Amino acid sequence: MEIANGTPYGLAAAVWSADQQRALAVAQRLRAGTVEVNGGAFSTEAPFGGVRQSGYGREFGRYGIEEFLAAKSLQL
Repeated sequence: MEIANGTPYGLAAAVWSADQQRALAVAQRLRAGTVEVNGGAFSTEAPFGGVRQSGYGREFGRYGIEEFLAAKSLQL
């Protein structure tokens, strides 16, 4: 985990394991925008983007739309 998260980049990562629960636990600890577990299929519905020097924005899905929105609070 130290080696994987020690890089300045974080666009994508992959985890392979016969134990799916362990793979999910490792995937959750990885600092990457997308983590594929056991060759999982890519979904165009899922948000896509990186972390650190791989970028901070997201494309696709609700998170992609939110990049272009600003919350406004109205006090009446």
